[in-house]
Amino acid sequence: MKRLFWIVYLIGVLGLSYYFIDKACSKNYGHKVVVCIPVYGQSYALGEEATRITNFDSLRIKYNGRIVTEKLDYTFGYFDHSSQFKQWLKRVLHYDKKAFELSVYSMAEELALQLGEDTVICIFPGGHGMNTIQQLMKPVEPYNKFIREIATAYDKAQDRGWEFIVPAVCWMQGESDIVEYPDYDYKAYFHRMYNDLNTDIKQVTHQKEDIRIICYQASTITKGLRYKANNYDATEPKAPTAQMELIRDDSLIWASGPTYPYDFVNESLHIDAVGQQNIGRLAAKSALGIIRNQKRNKGLVPMTYEVEGNDIRIDFNVPCPPLSFDTIQVKKIDNYGFNVVRRDGVDIVSDVTIDQNSVIIHCTESPQNAKLRYGINGEFLKGGRKVGPRGNLRDSEKYVSNWCLMFEKFLSR
Repeated sequence: MKRLFWIVYLIGVLGLSYYFIDKACSKNYGHKVVVCIPVYGQSYALGEEATRITNFDSLRIKYNGRIVTEKLDYTFGYFDHSSQFKQWLKRVLHYDKKAFELSVYSMAEELALQLGEDTVICIFPGGHGMNTIQQLMKPVEPYNKFIREIATAYDKAQDRGWEFIVPAVCWMQGESDIVEYPDYDYKAYFHRMYNDLNTDIKQVTHQKEDIRIICYQASTITKGLRYKANNYDATEPKAPTAQMELIRDDSLIWASGPTYPYDFVNESLHIDAVGQQNIGRLAAKSALGIIRNQKRNKGLVPMTYEVEGNDIRIDFNVPCPPLSFDTIQVKKIDNYGFNVVRRDGVDIVSDVTIDQNSVIIHCTESPQNAKLRYGINGEFLKGGRKVGPRGNLRDSEKYVSNWCLMFEKFLSR
């Protein structure tokens, strides 16, 4: 017993000695504020197929080490949706074959340029590809892992004596809710998902401010196997329209942008690296607005609809007036992407014009009881700015334009 006592005693002394020596020699990290804005969703959030063009060494050196991962280090590009252990193993083995270009890289660069030197920007992805919103909600493992990684970042910041806040989460999900035709209300599930995220993140960070969502818009309309052009009863517009309405109407949701103005890899499902970077720059505008308590960024969205005889007038929220039709970046589509579809599947649009912050759609007959659509078009099973679902309406922002979000509106009497 005496021998055991002395062994335990010695271990205790050595442990305490190590603790106090470590504390005495620990690095003084100074005062920092960690601004954590991760991205969560399906394959778009994970950058699938987007060949990485961000140089991780440059990302670290150029911004003086102020852009970090959930471990507050610089081991970017190692992700596994299934477990943190597999993710750690990839880091150890330097397995980076799936280190795709993420929108949050360019977002973080914009934030690092705009925010003070005492600010650290923490970014990382979460989620799982080919999942509907229902399959990404609490308590599934990708969701739990995402919350644990926020907790990891918070704990690391606490160890260094740094402040920590999650102003927002970038949301990139919706393709599966278009092409798999689930029978539920996307907005209802989104609100449930948001409430869980908001509650669980605030329990980790102890912040009082609600988490905002910076939301993009999915546009894989033509990947749906049931897709037919001018199908009056089409359900493909439901999820994109729900996302547009959430961005337009919900005070806790801010815009980044739609994906259709960009090139898709092999004109198929995913945007390329340049598209990811552009979405990230749009997300940075909203992120800065959230941090600085500015007016909410809704993006370019329809606000009101008015039928006058055979014409429809749509008034838009235009971030940078005036409106314009751009047929260079996005290949021209009939009537710049607008359709008014009768019950028999006939499109009755004859012409489309711009009037300041409004668009006037001229029809060959009364559009009452027809469906007004924007961006619900394109070649079957195709995607991207040349052949996929698209429209030509944007604002006049020169750096990264705000393109109109897709939508559908039933024109009732």
